[in-house]
Formats: sequence, structure tokens, C-alpha cells
Amino acid sequence: MASHSDLANLIWQIADLLRGPYRPPQYERVMLPLVVLRRFDCVLADTKQKVLAEYERRKGGKLEDDALDRILNRAAGHRFHNRSPLDFQRLKGDPDNLNKHLVSYIKGFSANVQRIFEYFEFENEIERMQEANILYLVIKEFCDVDLHPRRVTNQDMGLVFENLIRRFNELANETAGDHFTPREVITLMIDLLFLDADDLLSKPGIAMRMLDPACGTGGMLAGAQKYMRDHHADAQLYVYGQDYNKRAFATAASDMLMKEVDHNGGGENVQFGDSFLDDRFEEQNFDYFIANPPFGVDWKKQQKEIVRRHEKAPKESPWSAGLPRVNDGSLLFLQHMMSKFERVAPKELKFGSRAAIVFSGSPLFTGGAGSGESEIRRWIIERDMLEAIVALPEQMFYNTGIGTYIWLVTNRKAKERKGKIQLVDARDTWIPMRRSQGDKRRKIGEGRALEGDDRADEPDQIADIVRLYGGFEVNEKSKLFDNADFGYTRVTVERPLKLRYQMTVEDKARFLDAAPHLLDDIQAIDKAFGREPRLDWNTVWASIEKLLKKLGSRWKAPEEKLFRSVFTAKDAKGAPVKRGSGLEPDANLRDFENVPLKEDIDAYFKREVLPHVPDAWMDRAKDKVGYEINFNRHFYTLTPPRKLAEIDTDLKKAEDEILRLLREVTE
Repeated sequence: MASHSDLANLIWQIADLLRGPYRPPQYERVMLPLVVLRRFDCVLADTKQKVLAEYERRKGGKLEDDALDRILNRAAGHRFHNRSPLDFQRLKGDPDNLNKHLVSYIKGFSANVQRIFEYFEFENEIERMQEANILYLVIKEFCDVDLHPRRVTNQDMGLVFENLIRRFNELANETAGDHFTPREVITLMIDLLFLDADDLLSKPGIAMRMLDPACGTGGMLAGAQKYMRDHHADAQLYVYGQDYNKRAFATAASDMLMKEVDHNGGGENVQFGDSFLDDRFEEQNFDYFIANPPFGVDWKKQQKEIVRRHEKAPKESPWSAGLPRVNDGSLLFLQHMMSKFERVAPKELKFGSRAAIVFSGSPLFTGGAGSGESEIRRWIIERDMLEAIVALPEQMFYNTGIGTYIWLVTNRKAKERKGKIQLVDARDTWIPMRRSQGDKRRKIGEGRALEGDDRADEPDQIADIVRLYGGFEVNEKSKLFDNADFGYTRVTVERPLKLRYQMTVEDKARFLDAAPHLLDDIQAIDKAFGREPRLDWNTVWASIEKLLKKLGSRWKAPEEKLFRSVFTAKDAKGAPVKRGSGLEPDANLRDFENVPLKEDIDAYFKREVLPHVPDAWMDRAKDKVGYEINFNRHFYTLTPPRKLAEIDTDLKKAEDEILRLLREVTE
């Protein structure tokens, strides 16, 4: 019996037949659907005649398609069937019409399989291969690949498919920049997610549900299932996913069908559609969540629906917190996941939820106090749901070289973690890849030899990072903080407006152009106060008001505002302008101070502000609470500057070398 890696290599070799009409990054368009098709062909072989007989008996009757599918599925002994008389061996019998026969064969499948192939858009590839005269060669080679369950178990078939998905995705990412999560990042996320769950997952008959709302080809869900097989074989992990990319969805759905994973009764654990506009798991809760949503993608298309959801959300819903700016919807995925968290009620066998999600640096600190991003962070932290953040090395992903972070969010923190947030710095925990793939030039060592590894002797850096997290200690790479350490109050600091009054010929003409009906009043004011500058606007305006009252003139508010704007100018030497019982602030001098939540605001103001601007005051009515996580600040290490003598020595060496080279040129 061939190993799953041998089978994957054999199928990989068949892909070479596509060279020419297809570029390597396009091979998956053909190979993944054909692997699925060949597996189904082999799985159904033993009951093929029984299905055909049942179909002959039932066709033309009054049964609806769904009912007929269910009957034929039972005859097949699987959650799918094929009612076509064709199979892979018979397809070879008519090379000239193979394209038509292959399409007919696919249309003989039950609706769930046909739907998958519609999303694969495989008919287009069939015609393309027929025109390039390679369709027969490819089908002939696949006939020799025996994927019968007696030779390849469901588990091994899943591993074959996962292997191929990873290889094809890496090819695609190298050139097209598709969003695909490297294997070692998936492994790390899963290890972190399940690290403290040994007791829970060891309970007899325990069954857990996991959701990936941006599942792509299903790599994270497959990785979670593998973890459970390796560590908790008696526990059940039911996995679900949704994605709006057609081929990615078809690949993930195929993987589920081939593994015979069925938790919805219809083999529809993976759903197609936009998780925000068409949530296929609405009103459902899950125990675990995992996701790598796109970085920095706007959500204009979903804006109307998401804003409606936010406005109608109750306070206990994460959708009530706020919304990120429209040009980056990353945090929306976390809100979506948290809205499906299971509550903690052990007596009802509800143990809360845990989520692992990959973000760029933006969700850590983008947006000041009161912004949507800050309010989302505030909602999570003040409810004690942010457990840890792990900073990953740069150049880890195929389509971007930026720094990335794994967030661990949960409503069931361990006792020692309550009220705490752990930051783990793994930015220097990497090994170079021997061959770059797109922007991916580094990887986290996995410490074991797997198919396609760069090296078999690489360090187990995943275990190192997991130990840092699990140790929950303060050291060079791990820091522990109180929740409040990341919060601050944004205080508005005001300074008084200071004005100088002066009437000039030019300003007088400008005012009268706008208010000619006030000519007599302006002439009287000009005569009474003259043209000299005055530094106390409060006194000047009080005197003008007395004069106008004496003249029997009553100005409207817009006229008073116009007068001040025309005849005054800011002057630091002027007296502060009074307003009501206080002073009028100067908007241009307004400033803001971010005062840590743990600090007394009045004490901070006296210590940090008043020594520099003695006339300042705080407008506490405008206070806003914000949260941000500045990773670099907490792990910054000061590198002392080099000594001047060392710099001078290096400069002297450089000068001597330049002179030597010049002499060689001129001699």
C-alpha cells in the first residue's frame, strides 16, 4: 500500500502533462478537481451497479431530485453517488469525444458533488485540455492512480489532498500572491489554541465545533483535525468553514466530502458565500475559531449591512462596540467570530470559546480614542477576553513581507490569566528558507521532517514559542500586563484665546462692504476708540456694547461675530478672552494628552502639562477612553551609540582606502 506522500508525488508528476497549455500556478485548476473525481470514482466502484439498477427503477417517476438523490445515496452507501454508466476506465474508450463524455459523467453525480464542480468551473478546463490535445493523456494517467478505499483510507486521502493543496497554493502564491497561510503558522496557531484544553478534550464523549469564516481551501480546519487525531483521538472536533472564493470553496468542500466529514446531515460543513452578507452559520455558536482574514481589504460592498448590524446590536454583542475604518475590515472578522462565542455554563456542557486569528499590525494601534478600532479593542479588553498576542517574524507570508500577529481571544481565561494580557515576541524566531516563495523568505522551524520541508534537521521553534506562551512568565521574549495597562484617557487640554483689537482703514472698508447698514455705528466706534491697538478685548467689547446701547443700536449675533473677526487678531501678549464664567479656548492651541488609566489625571496634568503651559486647563467633558497595544514599546531594547573614537577609526580606514583606489586610477 503506497504512502500518502508517495501518492501525492505520483499525482504531482501527472501535472507535468499540463506544461505548455498551463503555467505551473494554474495546474491546480485541473489537478484538484481530477483528484476529487478519481477518488469518488474509486469510492463508488463497489456499489456502481446497484446504483445504476436503482436509478433505472426510479427514473421517470414522480420523485423530486432531492428525494431521488437520497435514495441513490443509500444505494451507493455514501453521501453522494453517480448514476452515469461511465467511469474512468470507460471514459478512455472514445478519445475523440472524451470531453463530452467527461462532462456527462460529472453531471451524473448527486447534486452536492455537481455543485462542487460548478464552483471548480471545471468544464472550462475540460474544453481547454481537449483543444490542447492533452485531455486523453491526463485521464489515462489518472486511470492508473488507484484511490480505492481498500488501498487509501479516508484519513490518508485527506492527507494526500492536503499535501496537494499546500503545494499548489504555494505555487500560486509565488506568482499570483493569493492569500494562503503557511503550514508552520497554521501549526503554531492550532498548538496555541488547544494548549490548555487537555482536560476538556479528554472528557469522555466530548464533541467540539470549530468555525473558520475565511476558510479558503480549508487548510486551518484540516490542521485542526490532524491535531485532534494526533493528540485527542477519542474527542470529536466538528469543523465548519465559509469562503466567497469559488475555487477555494470547492477545494475545501471536496476535502470534507473525501474525508466523509458530515455534521450537518448533508455534507455541507463548508459553505459558499460572504460571511458578512450571507452568514451561512447565523445564530450558531462554536467552541473554537480560527482564521487568517485578508489584510487591509476594504468592506465597502458590505458596508450597508454591517452598519445596520452595528446600529441594531445589543450592548452585549461585539457588533455594538464600533466599526473599523472602511479601508481595512480585518477586525470585522474577529467581531463576527466573537458574536458566535459559546457562553460559559459547565453544567450545560458549555465551556465558552477560544479564537486564534492572524492580523497585521494595524488592528493593534490604528485609530485613536473613540474610533471604531479603539472601541473594538476596548470592548474585548474590558471584558477580559484578550488572552495573548504573539508577534511573528516578517517575511513569513507569500503575499506580504509585513509583520503579523496571532491574537488569542477567549471568554474562558484560565484563573491565573484573568485580568492579564500576555505579549510574546517571536519576531526573531525563524530560519531562512532555501528558496523564497513570493514574499515568503523565512519560516518558523517545525523540528520534524515532513513532505516538502526545506530541511529535515530544522529546530523546533514552534515548540519554543508555545513554551513561551504556556510558561506565562516575564522574560526577554514574554511580558505580562494588566488589562488596564493598554488603556488611556484622551484628555482635551485647552489654552485661552488672546486677541488684540485695532481698527484700520482697510478693515473698516471690509466690514462695511459686508454690513453697510452699520456705517453710523462704525463711525462712532472709530471716533470713540481710535486706531491704536488694544490688548484687552474683554474691556474693548464691553465699552463698545455701552456705546451701542447709548446710540440705541442693537446688533444681531452674526454682526457681532463679523465685527470681532474683522477687527481682532490673535496676540500672545493679549489678555485671555472671557466666555461666561470661564475663558474662551483657542482652537489652534488645543492639544490632547493620553493619560494611562492607572494614573490620576489631575496629578498627571500638574506634573506633565502645567510646568510647560501654566495657563492651560482640562475640558473633562470631552474625555475619551482608548486602548492600543504598542508592541515595539514594550520590547524595545536601547542600543547604545558607538564611541566616537571607533567611528573616527572607521572613517580614517575608509579615507585611506579611497586614497589608495584613487592612486591606482591616476598612476
